[in-house]
Amino acid sequence: MRKIWICLIMFLPLIGKADGPKIVNIVNFIRLLEPRDAKITQDVLYQTVVKQVEIMQQYKLGGSFLLQYDALMDQRYQSLLKKLPRGEYEIGAWWELPQPLIEKAGLKWRGRYPWDWHADVGFSTGYTPEEREKIVDVYMADFKAIFGYYPRSVASWFIDAHTLNYMYDKYGIVASANCKDQYGTDGYTLWGGYWNQAYYPSRLNSYMPAQHAAQQLPVPVFRMLGSDPVRQYDANLGSKRQGVISLEPVYPKAGGDSTWVYWFMRELVEGASLAFNYTQAGQENSFTWEAMEKGFLIQMPLIARLRNEGKIKVETLEASGTWFKKQFKVTPATAFTVNNDLPGSDKKTVWYNSRFYRLNLLWENGQLRIRDIHLFDEKFPSVYTTQKATSNECTFFTLPFVDGYLWSKSDLFAGIRFKALVNGKEEIIQGGDPVVTSAGADKLRVSWPLQSIPGKLEMVISEKTMKIQLKGKVSWFLEMTTAGNMALPYKNIKPDRIECESEGMPYVVKAVSGNFSTLEGTAFRISPRSNVLTLDLSNGN
Repeated sequence: MRKIWICLIMFLPLIGKADGPKIVNIVNFIRLLEPRDAKITQDVLYQTVVKQVEIMQQYKLGGSFLLQYDALMDQRYQSLLKKLPRGEYEIGAWWELPQPLIEKAGLKWRGRYPWDWHADVGFSTGYTPEEREKIVDVYMADFKAIFGYYPRSVASWFIDAHTLNYMYDKYGIVASANCKDQYGTDGYTLWGGYWNQAYYPSRLNSYMPAQHAAQQLPVPVFRMLGSDPVRQYDANLGSKRQGVISLEPVYPKAGGDSTWVYWFMRELVEGASLAFNYTQAGQENSFTWEAMEKGFLIQMPLIARLRNEGKIKVETLEASGTWFKKQFKVTPATAFTVNNDLPGSDKKTVWYNSRFYRLNLLWENGQLRIRDIHLFDEKFPSVYTTQKATSNECTFFTLPFVDGYLWSKSDLFAGIRFKALVNGKEEIIQGGDPVVTSAGADKLRVSWPLQSIPGKLEMVISEKTMKIQLKGKVSWFLEMTTAGNMALPYKNIKPDRIECESEGMPYVVKAVSGNFSTLEGTAFRISPRSNVLTLDLSNGN
Protein backbone atom coordinates (compact mmCIF):
# COMPACT_ATOMS: atom_id res chain seq x y z
CA MET A 1 0.00 0.00 0.00
CA ARG A 2 2.85 2.37 0.86
CA LYS A 3 4.40 1.85 -2.59
CA ILE A 4 1.09 2.73 -4.27
CA TRP A 5 0.89 6.01 -2.33
CA ILE A 6 4.48 6.84 -3.31
CA CYS A 7 3.57 6.29 -6.97
CA LEU A 8 0.51 8.54 -6.68
CA ILE A 9 2.55 11.28 -5.01
CA MET A 10 5.13 11.07 -7.80
CA PHE A 11 2.39 12.00 -10.28
CA LEU A 12 0.91 14.94 -8.41
CA PRO A 13 3.11 17.57 -10.11
CA LEU A 14 2.27 16.51 -13.67
CA ILE A 15 1.43 19.55 -15.78
CA GLY A 16 1.27 20.14 -19.51
CA LYS A 17 4.37 21.32 -21.40
CA ALA A 18 4.82 23.13 -24.70
CA ASP A 19 6.96 20.38 -26.26
CA GLY A 20 5.60 18.05 -28.93
CA PRO A 21 3.32 15.07 -28.25
CA LYS A 22 4.24 12.22 -25.93
CA ILE A 23 3.56 9.07 -27.95
CA VAL A 24 3.15 5.54 -26.63
CA ASN A 25 3.02 2.53 -28.94
CA ILE A 26 1.81 -0.68 -27.33
CA VAL A 27 3.57 -3.30 -29.44
CA ASN A 28 3.21 -7.01 -28.70
CA PHE A 29 5.04 -9.32 -31.06
CA ILE A 30 4.11 -12.94 -31.46
CA ARG A 31 6.09 -16.14 -31.92
CA LEU A 32 4.50 -19.55 -32.48
CA LEU A 33 6.93 -21.53 -30.37
CA GLU A 34 9.65 -21.24 -27.74
CA PRO A 35 12.31 -23.97 -28.13
CA ARG A 36 14.35 -22.85 -25.10
CA ASP A 37 11.82 -24.06 -22.52
CA ALA A 38 9.63 -27.17 -22.85
CA LYS A 39 7.10 -25.70 -20.39
CA ILE A 40 6.36 -22.85 -22.78
CA THR A 41 4.04 -24.64 -25.17
CA GLN A 42 2.30 -23.21 -28.20
CA ASP A 43 -0.88 -23.01 -26.13
CA VAL A 44 0.90 -21.03 -23.38
CA LEU A 45 2.12 -18.57 -26.00
CA TYR A 46 -1.32 -18.25 -27.56
CA GLN A 47 -3.05 -17.70 -24.23
CA THR A 48 -0.51 -14.95 -23.47
CA VAL A 49 -1.71 -13.01 -26.51
CA VAL A 50 -5.34 -13.68 -25.57
CA LYS A 51 -4.69 -12.04 -22.18
CA GLN A 52 -2.88 -9.08 -23.75
CA VAL A 53 -5.83 -8.48 -26.04
CA GLU A 54 -8.28 -8.81 -23.13
CA ILE A 55 -6.48 -6.27 -20.93
CA MET A 56 -5.94 -3.79 -23.74
CA GLN A 57 -9.62 -3.95 -24.67
CA GLN A 58 -10.60 -3.59 -21.01
CA TYR A 59 -8.81 -0.24 -20.90
CA LYS A 60 -9.75 0.70 -24.47
CA LEU A 61 -6.11 0.77 -25.53
CA GLY A 62 -5.28 0.16 -29.16
CA GLY A 63 -1.92 -1.10 -30.33
CA SER A 64 0.13 -3.20 -32.72
CA PHE A 65 0.41 -6.97 -32.87
CA LEU A 66 3.36 -8.07 -35.00
CA LEU A 67 3.45 -11.62 -36.29
CA GLN A 68 6.46 -13.81 -36.86
CA TYR A 69 5.81 -15.95 -39.94
CA ASP A 70 5.07 -19.20 -38.09
CA ALA A 71 2.47 -17.40 -35.96
CA LEU A 72 1.09 -15.66 -39.05
CA MET A 73 0.29 -19.04 -40.56
CA ASP A 74 -1.45 -20.34 -37.42
CA GLN A 75 -5.25 -20.22 -37.69
CA ARG A 76 -5.76 -19.43 -34.01
CA TYR A 77 -3.80 -16.20 -34.27
CA GLN A 78 -5.48 -15.35 -37.55
CA SER A 79 -8.93 -15.75 -36.00
CA LEU A 80 -8.05 -13.84 -32.82
CA LEU A 81 -6.50 -10.86 -34.58
CA LYS A 82 -9.02 -10.57 -37.40
CA LYS A 83 -11.66 -9.77 -34.77
CA LEU A 84 -9.82 -6.63 -33.62
CA PRO A 85 -11.10 -3.29 -34.99
CA ARG A 86 -8.76 -2.22 -37.79
CA GLY A 87 -8.81 1.45 -36.80
CA GLU A 88 -7.70 0.76 -33.22
CA TYR A 89 -5.38 -2.19 -33.72
CA GLU A 90 -2.69 -2.90 -36.26
CA ILE A 91 -1.53 -6.28 -37.50
CA GLY A 92 2.03 -6.12 -38.80
CA ALA A 93 5.19 -8.16 -39.27
CA TRP A 94 7.80 -9.24 -36.74
CA TRP A 95 10.97 -9.83 -38.75
CA GLU A 96 12.54 -12.90 -37.18
CA LEU A 97 12.79 -15.67 -39.71
CA PRO A 98 11.68 -19.19 -38.71
CA GLN A 99 12.14 -22.45 -40.59
CA PRO A 100 8.80 -22.51 -42.49
CA LEU A 101 9.46 -19.09 -44.03
CA ILE A 102 13.01 -19.88 -45.06
CA GLU A 103 12.05 -23.19 -46.64
CA LYS A 104 9.05 -21.74 -48.45
CA ALA A 105 11.45 -19.20 -49.97
CA GLY A 106 13.41 -22.15 -51.38
CA LEU A 107 16.34 -21.84 -49.00
CA LYS A 108 18.02 -24.30 -46.67
CA TRP A 109 17.29 -23.98 -42.98
CA ARG A 110 20.50 -23.85 -40.92
CA GLY A 111 18.98 -23.35 -37.49
CA ARG A 112 19.24 -25.47 -34.37
CA TYR A 113 15.47 -25.26 -33.86
CA PRO A 114 12.46 -24.26 -36.02
CA TRP A 115 13.01 -20.77 -34.62
CA ASP A 116 16.63 -19.81 -33.91
CA TRP A 117 17.58 -16.40 -32.49
CA HIS A 118 21.14 -16.37 -33.85
CA ALA A 119 21.93 -13.40 -36.11
CA ASP A 120 23.16 -15.57 -39.00
CA VAL A 121 20.04 -17.75 -39.05
CA GLY A 122 16.97 -16.08 -37.56
CA PHE A 123 17.47 -12.56 -38.94
CA SER A 124 17.74 -11.10 -42.41
CA THR A 125 21.43 -10.38 -41.78
CA GLY A 126 22.07 -14.12 -42.22
CA TYR A 127 21.10 -14.15 -45.90
CA THR A 128 22.31 -12.62 -49.15
CA PRO A 129 20.46 -9.58 -50.51
CA GLU A 130 18.85 -11.73 -53.19
CA GLU A 131 17.72 -14.29 -50.61
CA ARG A 132 16.30 -11.53 -48.42
CA GLU A 133 14.07 -10.36 -51.26
CA LYS A 134 12.70 -13.89 -51.74
CA ILE A 135 11.96 -14.13 -48.02
CA VAL A 136 10.17 -10.77 -48.04
CA ASP A 137 8.09 -11.75 -51.07
CA VAL A 138 6.91 -14.98 -49.44
CA TYR A 139 5.94 -13.27 -46.18
CA MET A 140 4.15 -10.39 -47.91
CA ALA A 141 2.19 -12.68 -50.25
CA ASP A 142 0.98 -14.89 -47.42
CA PHE A 143 0.17 -11.94 -45.15
CA LYS A 144 -1.94 -10.34 -47.87
CA ALA A 145 -3.69 -13.64 -48.63
CA ILE A 146 -4.72 -13.85 -44.95
CA PHE A 147 -5.52 -10.23 -44.09
CA GLY A 148 -6.22 -8.68 -47.48
CA TYR A 149 -3.45 -6.05 -47.37
CA TYR A 150 0.30 -5.80 -46.88
CA PRO A 151 1.64 -5.02 -43.40
CA ARG A 152 2.36 -1.35 -42.87
CA SER A 153 4.81 -1.85 -39.99
CA VAL A 154 7.71 -4.28 -39.85
CA ALA A 155 9.89 -4.46 -36.75
CA SER A 156 12.64 -6.61 -35.29
CA TRP A 157 15.62 -6.34 -32.97
CA PHE A 158 17.47 -5.31 -36.13
CA ILE A 159 16.71 -5.29 -39.86
CA ASP A 160 19.41 -4.67 -42.46
CA ALA A 161 19.14 -1.70 -44.82
CA HIS A 162 18.71 -3.79 -47.98
CA THR A 163 15.64 -5.49 -46.54
CA LEU A 164 14.13 -2.23 -45.31
CA ASN A 165 14.75 -0.55 -48.66
CA TYR A 166 13.09 -3.45 -50.47
CA MET A 167 10.08 -3.49 -48.13
CA TYR A 168 9.55 0.22 -48.67
CA ASP A 169 10.24 0.34 -52.41
CA LYS A 170 8.07 -2.65 -53.29
CA TYR A 171 5.51 -2.94 -50.50
CA GLY A 172 5.22 0.58 -49.13
CA ILE A 173 5.80 0.01 -45.42
CA VAL A 174 5.40 3.19 -43.36
CA ALA A 175 7.12 2.32 -40.06
CA SER A 176 9.76 0.09 -38.59
CA ALA A 177 11.29 -0.41 -35.15
CA ASN A 178 14.49 -1.81 -33.76
CA CYS A 179 15.94 -2.65 -30.37
CA LYS A 180 16.97 -0.06 -27.80
CA ASP A 181 20.68 0.71 -27.56
CA GLN A 182 22.45 -2.19 -25.86
CA TYR A 183 25.85 -3.83 -25.81
CA GLY A 184 26.07 -7.60 -26.30
CA THR A 185 22.66 -8.43 -24.86
CA ASP A 186 21.52 -11.76 -26.36
CA GLY A 187 24.44 -11.40 -28.78
CA TYR A 188 23.05 -8.19 -30.32
CA THR A 189 24.94 -4.90 -30.12
CA LEU A 190 23.36 -1.62 -31.23
CA TRP A 191 25.57 1.12 -29.85
CA GLY A 192 25.79 4.86 -30.42
CA GLY A 193 22.59 5.39 -32.38
CA TYR A 194 19.68 7.81 -32.22
CA TRP A 195 18.72 7.32 -28.58
CA ASN A 196 15.01 6.51 -28.26
CA GLN A 197 12.26 8.24 -30.32
CA ALA A 198 12.68 7.69 -34.09
CA TYR A 199 14.88 8.55 -37.07
CA TYR A 200 15.11 8.23 -40.83
CA PRO A 201 17.93 5.77 -41.58
CA SER A 202 20.55 6.04 -44.26
CA ARG A 203 19.89 3.94 -47.34
CA LEU A 204 23.33 2.39 -46.68
CA ASN A 205 22.91 1.66 -43.00
CA SER A 206 19.63 0.95 -41.20
CA TYR A 207 21.12 1.91 -37.81
CA MET A 208 22.65 5.20 -38.96
CA PRO A 209 20.48 8.34 -39.15
CA ALA A 210 20.71 10.13 -42.50
CA GLN A 211 21.60 13.82 -42.67
CA HIS A 212 19.92 14.63 -45.99
CA ALA A 213 16.55 13.68 -47.46
CA ALA A 214 18.18 12.45 -50.68
CA GLN A 215 20.17 9.80 -48.80
CA GLN A 216 17.52 8.67 -46.32
CA LEU A 217 15.03 5.84 -46.40
CA PRO A 218 11.73 7.65 -45.74
CA VAL A 219 10.54 5.06 -43.21
CA PRO A 220 10.96 6.15 -39.58
CA VAL A 221 12.63 3.58 -37.34
CA PHE A 222 11.33 3.74 -33.75
CA ARG A 223 13.51 2.60 -30.85
CA MET A 224 11.86 -0.13 -28.79
CA LEU A 225 11.54 -1.26 -25.18
CA GLY A 226 11.53 1.95 -23.14
CA SER A 227 15.17 2.07 -22.05
CA ASP A 228 15.95 3.44 -18.57
CA PRO A 229 17.54 6.81 -19.45
CA VAL A 230 19.68 6.86 -16.30
CA ARG A 231 20.77 3.26 -15.61
CA GLN A 232 20.58 1.23 -18.83
CA TYR A 233 23.68 2.89 -20.29
CA ASP A 234 25.98 1.69 -17.49
CA ALA A 235 24.30 -1.67 -16.88
CA ASN A 236 26.86 -4.43 -16.26
CA LEU A 237 29.75 -2.05 -16.89
CA GLY A 238 32.95 -4.01 -17.50
CA SER A 239 31.21 -7.13 -18.81
CA LYS A 240 30.69 -8.25 -22.38
CA ARG A 241 26.92 -8.21 -22.10
CA GLN A 242 24.64 -5.55 -20.66
CA GLY A 243 21.67 -6.34 -18.52
CA VAL A 244 18.24 -4.96 -19.36
CA ILE A 245 16.55 -2.09 -17.50
CA SER A 246 13.50 -1.22 -19.54
CA LEU A 247 9.74 -0.78 -19.61
CA GLU A 248 9.27 -4.44 -20.53
CA PRO A 249 6.82 -5.72 -17.90
CA VAL A 250 8.75 -8.91 -17.16
CA TYR A 251 11.60 -7.12 -15.37
CA PRO A 252 10.84 -6.96 -11.63
CA LYS A 253 13.12 -3.97 -10.95
CA ALA A 254 11.98 -1.96 -13.96
CA GLY A 255 8.83 -2.45 -16.07
CA GLY A 256 7.39 -4.85 -13.52
CA ASP A 257 7.82 -2.46 -10.57
CA SER A 258 5.18 0.18 -9.89
CA THR A 259 7.60 2.77 -8.50
CA TRP A 260 9.87 2.50 -11.56
CA VAL A 261 6.96 2.54 -14.03
CA TYR A 262 5.32 5.62 -12.48
CA TRP A 263 8.71 7.38 -12.38
CA PHE A 264 9.51 6.53 -16.00
CA MET A 265 6.15 7.71 -17.31
CA ARG A 266 6.32 10.90 -15.25
CA GLU A 267 9.70 11.82 -16.73
CA LEU A 268 8.52 10.87 -20.23
CA VAL A 269 5.64 13.32 -19.88
CA GLU A 270 7.32 16.11 -17.91
CA GLY A 271 10.87 16.30 -19.26
CA ALA A 272 11.86 18.66 -22.08
CA SER A 273 11.63 16.70 -25.33
CA LEU A 274 11.43 19.09 -28.34
CA ALA A 275 9.69 17.55 -31.41
CA PHE A 276 8.11 14.69 -29.45
CA ASN A 277 8.83 12.08 -26.84
CA TYR A 278 8.22 8.38 -27.27
CA THR A 279 8.18 4.99 -25.67
CA GLN A 280 7.11 1.50 -26.66
CA ALA A 281 5.16 -0.59 -24.18
CA GLY A 282 4.10 -4.22 -24.55
CA GLN A 283 5.96 -7.54 -24.58
CA GLU A 284 6.70 -10.52 -26.78
CA ASN A 285 4.64 -13.59 -25.92
CA SER A 286 7.75 -15.74 -25.39
CA PHE A 287 8.00 -14.41 -21.82
CA THR A 288 4.47 -15.81 -21.08
CA TRP A 289 1.56 -14.18 -19.30
CA GLU A 290 2.60 -15.54 -15.92
CA ALA A 291 5.89 -13.59 -16.10
CA MET A 292 4.47 -10.37 -17.52
CA GLU A 293 1.06 -10.18 -15.80
CA LYS A 294 2.11 -8.02 -12.84
CA GLY A 295 3.91 -5.44 -14.96
CA PHE A 296 1.25 -5.43 -17.67
CA LEU A 297 -1.46 -4.77 -15.08
CA ILE A 298 0.60 -1.91 -13.63
CA GLN A 299 1.25 -0.27 -16.97
CA MET A 300 -2.01 -0.54 -18.90
CA PRO A 301 -4.23 1.32 -16.37
CA LEU A 302 -1.59 4.04 -16.02
CA ILE A 303 -1.22 4.45 -19.78
CA ALA A 304 -5.01 4.63 -20.11
CA ARG A 305 -5.23 7.26 -17.38
CA LEU A 306 -2.51 9.44 -18.90
CA ARG A 307 -4.22 9.15 -22.29
CA ASN A 308 -7.56 10.15 -20.76
CA GLU A 309 -5.89 13.17 -19.13
CA GLY A 310 -4.44 14.24 -22.48
CA LYS A 311 -0.84 13.81 -21.35
CA ILE A 312 0.06 11.06 -23.83
CA LYS A 313 -1.13 9.84 -27.22
CA VAL A 314 -1.59 6.06 -27.56
CA GLU A 315 -1.58 4.82 -31.13
CA THR A 316 -0.36 2.07 -33.43
CA LEU A 317 3.14 1.94 -34.84
CA GLU A 318 1.63 2.50 -38.28
CA ALA A 319 -0.13 5.68 -37.11
CA SER A 320 3.06 7.01 -35.54
CA GLY A 321 5.01 6.32 -38.72
CA THR A 322 2.41 8.10 -40.85
CA TRP A 323 2.39 11.10 -38.49
CA PHE A 324 6.20 11.24 -38.41
CA LYS A 325 6.46 11.32 -42.19
CA LYS A 326 3.87 14.10 -42.46
CA GLN A 327 5.60 16.18 -39.80
CA PHE A 328 9.29 15.78 -40.64
CA LYS A 329 11.12 15.87 -43.97
CA VAL A 330 14.33 14.87 -42.19
CA THR A 331 15.01 13.43 -38.75
CA PRO A 332 14.03 16.00 -36.11
CA ALA A 333 15.86 16.99 -32.95
CA THR A 334 14.43 15.34 -29.83
CA ALA A 335 15.33 14.93 -26.18
CA PHE A 336 14.50 12.78 -23.18
CA THR A 337 15.02 14.62 -19.89
CA VAL A 338 15.00 13.21 -16.37
CA ASN A 339 14.54 16.04 -13.87
CA ASN A 340 14.10 13.78 -10.84
CA ASP A 341 15.42 10.25 -10.48
CA LEU A 342 13.96 7.38 -8.50
CA PRO A 343 13.69 7.81 -4.70
CA GLY A 344 17.13 7.73 -3.08
CA SER A 345 19.01 9.01 -6.14
CA ASP A 346 19.96 12.57 -7.09
CA LYS A 347 20.88 11.73 -10.69
CA LYS A 348 19.50 13.77 -13.55
CA THR A 349 20.08 13.24 -17.24
CA VAL A 350 19.44 14.65 -20.70
CA TRP A 351 19.56 12.67 -23.92
CA TYR A 352 19.65 14.94 -26.98
CA ASN A 353 19.41 13.64 -30.56
CA SER A 354 19.59 15.25 -33.96
CA ARG A 355 20.31 13.85 -37.40
CA PHE A 356 23.97 14.76 -36.83
CA TYR A 357 24.81 13.43 -33.36
CA ARG A 358 23.58 12.31 -29.98
CA LEU A 359 24.63 13.68 -26.60
CA ASN A 360 24.10 12.58 -23.00
CA LEU A 361 24.54 14.77 -19.92
CA LEU A 362 24.54 13.18 -16.46
CA TRP A 363 24.41 14.98 -13.11
CA GLU A 364 25.39 13.07 -9.98
CA ASN A 365 26.40 14.28 -6.53
CA GLY A 366 26.36 17.88 -7.75
CA GLN A 367 28.73 17.22 -10.66
CA LEU A 368 28.09 17.23 -14.41
CA ARG A 369 29.63 14.77 -16.85
CA ILE A 370 29.16 14.54 -20.60
CA ARG A 371 28.72 10.78 -20.64
CA ASP A 372 28.25 10.19 -24.36
CA ILE A 373 28.68 11.86 -27.76
CA HIS A 374 28.33 9.85 -30.96
CA LEU A 375 28.33 11.39 -34.44
CA PHE A 376 26.21 10.21 -37.36
CA ASP A 377 27.25 9.97 -41.02
CA GLU A 378 24.98 8.65 -43.76
CA LYS A 379 28.05 7.73 -45.85
CA PHE A 380 29.14 5.14 -43.26
CA PRO A 381 27.82 1.82 -44.64
CA SER A 382 26.83 -1.22 -42.64
CA VAL A 383 28.54 -4.42 -43.71
CA TYR A 384 25.16 -6.19 -43.44
CA THR A 385 23.64 -4.10 -46.21
CA THR A 386 25.46 -6.14 -48.84
CA GLN A 387 27.01 -9.06 -46.97
CA LYS A 388 25.79 -11.99 -44.87
CA ALA A 389 26.53 -12.17 -41.17
CA THR A 390 29.21 -14.76 -40.50
CA SER A 391 28.72 -14.88 -36.73
CA ASN A 392 25.79 -15.75 -34.51
CA GLU A 393 26.13 -12.22 -33.09
CA CYS A 394 25.47 -8.92 -34.77
CA THR A 395 26.88 -5.41 -34.23
CA PHE A 396 25.84 -1.93 -35.31
CA PHE A 397 27.87 1.16 -34.39
CA THR A 398 28.07 4.88 -35.12
CA LEU A 399 31.05 7.24 -34.66
CA PRO A 400 32.21 7.71 -31.04
CA PHE A 401 33.63 10.93 -29.64
CA VAL A 402 32.76 10.28 -25.98
CA ASP A 403 31.84 6.78 -24.85
CA GLY A 404 31.17 6.54 -21.14
CA TYR A 405 30.44 2.82 -21.32
CA LEU A 406 33.10 1.25 -23.53
CA TRP A 407 35.89 3.53 -22.28
CA SER A 408 35.09 3.11 -18.57
CA LYS A 409 35.91 0.69 -15.80
CA SER A 410 34.00 0.11 -12.59
CA ASP A 411 36.33 2.42 -10.68
CA LEU A 412 36.74 5.10 -13.39
CA PHE A 413 33.89 6.48 -15.46
CA ALA A 414 34.95 7.98 -18.76
CA GLY A 415 33.55 11.29 -19.94
CA ILE A 416 34.05 15.03 -20.22
CA ARG A 417 34.09 16.77 -16.85
CA PHE A 418 33.69 20.44 -16.03
CA LYS A 419 36.61 21.93 -14.08
CA ALA A 420 37.73 25.31 -12.80
CA LEU A 421 40.89 26.85 -11.40
CA VAL A 422 40.18 27.75 -7.75
CA ASN A 423 42.96 29.34 -5.69
CA GLY A 424 45.50 27.97 -8.14
CA LYS A 425 44.12 24.43 -7.90
CA GLU A 426 42.09 22.50 -10.51
CA GLU A 427 38.76 21.36 -9.10
CA ILE A 428 35.66 19.67 -10.51
CA ILE A 429 32.83 22.19 -10.59
CA GLN A 430 29.97 21.58 -8.18
CA GLY A 431 26.46 22.87 -8.81
CA GLY A 432 22.81 22.69 -7.89
CA ASP A 433 19.80 21.41 -9.81
CA PRO A 434 19.84 22.19 -13.54
CA VAL A 435 16.86 23.68 -15.34
CA VAL A 436 16.30 22.13 -18.79
CA THR A 437 13.88 23.76 -21.23
CA SER A 438 13.13 23.78 -24.92
CA ALA A 439 14.33 26.89 -26.75
CA GLY A 440 12.91 26.42 -30.23
CA ALA A 441 12.27 23.58 -32.63
CA ASP A 442 15.73 22.03 -32.31
CA LYS A 443 17.30 23.77 -29.31
CA LEU A 444 17.57 22.65 -25.72
CA ARG A 445 18.66 25.13 -23.05
CA VAL A 446 20.38 23.97 -19.88
CA SER A 447 20.90 26.41 -17.00
CA TRP A 448 23.06 25.05 -14.18
CA PRO A 449 23.53 27.19 -11.04
CA LEU A 450 27.03 26.71 -9.62
CA GLN A 451 28.03 26.29 -5.98
CA SER A 452 31.77 25.67 -5.81
CA ILE A 453 32.43 28.85 -7.82
CA PRO A 454 30.30 31.95 -8.37
CA GLY A 455 28.15 32.10 -11.47
CA LYS A 456 25.93 30.00 -13.69
CA LEU A 457 26.71 27.66 -16.55
CA GLU A 458 24.47 27.99 -19.60
CA MET A 459 24.31 25.47 -22.43
CA VAL A 460 22.45 25.68 -25.72
CA ILE A 461 22.34 22.35 -27.52
CA SER A 462 21.19 22.58 -31.12
CA GLU A 463 21.02 20.47 -34.26
CA LYS A 464 24.70 20.89 -35.18
CA THR A 465 26.39 22.55 -32.21
CA MET A 466 26.75 22.66 -28.46
CA LYS A 467 27.46 26.07 -26.94
CA ILE A 468 28.62 26.41 -23.32
CA GLN A 469 29.00 29.71 -21.50
CA LEU A 470 29.97 30.34 -17.91
CA LYS A 471 28.55 33.55 -16.54
CA GLY A 472 31.12 34.41 -13.90
CA LYS A 473 34.74 35.54 -13.55
CA VAL A 474 36.64 32.29 -13.21
CA SER A 475 39.03 30.19 -15.29
CA TRP A 476 37.24 27.02 -16.42
CA PHE A 477 37.70 24.22 -18.93
CA LEU A 478 36.56 20.72 -19.88
CA GLU A 479 38.64 17.53 -19.61
CA MET A 480 38.06 14.21 -21.33
CA THR A 481 39.30 11.24 -19.32
CA THR A 482 39.01 7.50 -19.89
CA ALA A 483 40.06 4.34 -18.11
CA GLY A 484 43.58 3.30 -19.09
CA ASN A 485 44.62 1.26 -22.13
CA MET A 486 41.50 1.98 -24.15
CA ALA A 487 41.54 2.09 -27.94
CA LEU A 488 40.44 5.65 -28.66
CA PRO A 489 39.49 7.15 -32.05
CA TYR A 490 41.48 10.39 -31.72
CA LYS A 491 44.06 10.47 -34.52
CA ASN A 492 45.11 14.10 -34.54
CA ILE A 493 44.34 16.73 -31.90
CA LYS A 494 44.73 20.28 -33.23
CA PRO A 495 43.76 23.55 -31.54
CA ASP A 496 40.64 23.96 -33.68
CA ARG A 497 39.66 20.33 -34.23
CA ILE A 498 40.05 16.68 -33.30
CA GLU A 499 40.37 14.34 -36.25
CA CYS A 500 39.02 10.86 -35.50
CA GLU A 501 38.66 7.48 -37.12
CA SER A 502 36.49 4.48 -36.18
CA GLU A 503 36.01 1.30 -38.19
CA GLY A 504 37.89 2.92 -41.07
CA MET A 505 35.59 5.97 -41.16
CA PRO A 506 37.18 9.43 -40.66
CA TYR A 507 35.26 12.17 -38.87
CA VAL A 508 35.96 15.42 -37.09
CA VAL A 509 34.79 17.56 -34.17
CA LYS A 510 35.57 21.27 -34.48
CA ALA A 511 35.94 24.00 -31.88
CA VAL A 512 34.12 27.04 -33.30
CA SER A 513 34.89 28.99 -30.15
CA GLY A 514 37.61 27.69 -27.84
CA ASN A 515 40.43 25.24 -28.48
CA PHE A 516 41.60 21.69 -27.90
CA SER A 517 44.88 20.71 -26.28
CA THR A 518 46.59 17.60 -24.98
CA LEU A 519 47.54 17.08 -21.36
CA GLU A 520 49.14 14.15 -19.59
CA GLY A 521 46.55 12.04 -17.79
CA THR A 522 43.69 13.12 -20.04
CA ALA A 523 42.57 12.33 -23.57
CA PHE A 524 42.25 16.06 -24.27
CA ARG A 525 41.28 19.39 -22.74
CA ILE A 526 38.87 21.96 -24.18
CA SER A 527 39.36 25.58 -23.15
CA PRO A 528 36.83 28.37 -23.83
CA ARG A 529 37.45 31.66 -25.55
CA SER A 530 36.11 34.68 -23.65
CA ASN A 531 34.18 32.30 -21.41
CA VAL A 532 32.40 30.70 -24.39
CA LEU A 533 32.97 27.24 -25.81
CA THR A 534 31.17 26.08 -28.97
CA LEU A 535 31.65 22.65 -30.54
CA ASP A 536 30.54 21.78 -34.07
CA LEU A 537 29.27 18.19 -33.97
CA SER A 538 27.96 18.02 -37.54
CA ASN A 539 31.07 16.34 -38.99
CA GLY A 540 31.05 18.80 -41.88
CA ASN A 541 27.55 17.81 -43.05
